[in-house]
Amino acid sequence: MTERSEPASKNGVPAGRGAAESGRPDEKVRRDTARRLDRAMGSLGTAAMARMEEQLLWYRALSAEDRSWVGLVAQAGIAAFVEWFGHAGEGRPTPNIEFFGTAPRELKRSVSLQQTVDLVRIVVEVVEAQVEQLAAPGGEDLLRQAMLRYTRDVAFAAAQVYAREAEARGSWDARLEALIVDALVRGKVDDGLHSWAAALGWTSSPVVVFAGYAPGDDPQSIIDGLRDRGRRVGYDLLAGVQGDRLIVIVGGADSVKDAARSVAPRFGPGPIVIGPEVADLHAAAGSARAAIAGLRAAAGWPDAPRPVMAEDLLAERAIDGDPAARVQLVENVYTPLVGTPLLDTLATYLEQGTSLEATARLLFVHPNTVRYRLRKITELTGYQPTEGRSAFTLQVGLILGRLSLT
Repeated sequence: MTERSEPASKNGVPAGRGAAESGRPDEKVRRDTARRLDRAMGSLGTAAMARMEEQLLWYRALSAEDRSWVGLVAQAGIAAFVEWFGHAGEGRPTPNIEFFGTAPRELKRSVSLQQTVDLVRIVVEVVEAQVEQLAAPGGEDLLRQAMLRYTRDVAFAAAQVYAREAEARGSWDARLEALIVDALVRGKVDDGLHSWAAALGWTSSPVVVFAGYAPGDDPQSIIDGLRDRGRRVGYDLLAGVQGDRLIVIVGGADSVKDAARSVAPRFGPGPIVIGPEVADLHAAAGSARAAIAGLRAAAGWPDAPRPVMAEDLLAERAIDGDPAARVQLVENVYTPLVGTPLLDTLATYLEQGTSLEATARLLFVHPNTVRYRLRKITELTGYQPTEGRSAFTLQVGLILGRLSLT
């Protein structure tokens, strides 16, 4: 019986043993390199910290506590690499990236993703600069390839950590934004409102509130679109969808018209009402009340411009039962005229269908006297009796003034 010879591979190594035996030199080099890395961990961490101190301005500006945490994260990253490198050939293909979890949440707020990339780059540079000393003979390429893979996975890990933080922060910011909008709409303004606004970074003034109807899109996408628009034009912006109603609070606009141009296209069909401009977010509850009352009453003026100022809807708001509009109309129209001939002149002029001659006859004065008095009424009230909308507002103001005396 002839003895069977084992088939030989290309390199002359028996096929049955080649896979096991050919890998042994590489594994020995890996183990030797891992031992060298393990002995050098302390010096690598110290060198990394020294280079960060030398090259990174943001690191030098951190508090002592945060710098200590950065050092611990860097040291943990080096230790995780050494541990993974030493066992990479034992069925552990994925590097351990859990060392990012050693950092407290406060540090993730202090150190940006870009700064984290800087930190990883420094650590890689420190290790790469010492590859010749750290690697066992013949293991230089093995160590460099391992560093490339490890830093790639660390970069992905950092991105995931910051993405989770951003998502959590985004959810929290959205809840704060909803609370602020709801508080302003309900007029529940207290110190908590300022704390919430400060947490969102709100610093702008003046402030103006818009009220209208939401488009049929997803509410969060509407708010995200408005927030992005605000960032692009440099405004502070808060928004909330309440049922079919969309409330937008804008801070820092140069003018109400500029703010309107930015946010009006984001509303759905129907009227958009702009509350009065106020000094700060604390006073925005009054602007919100006026805007929402105007939105309710806007149906009374079908031809109103879009958007329309809440002040221009005072008459409709008063008829709709808005107490603030009633008080304002009495103060604007009736109070300045009461006790003067101007009040009788206005009442007669309106009752006579804005006829100058009929008013003059009933008052036994010259038509020029009526003209003079009408001009004075415009100066005192801001409304022109000869113009249709103003005449209507003056009429409502007169009626409310009379009723206020009963």
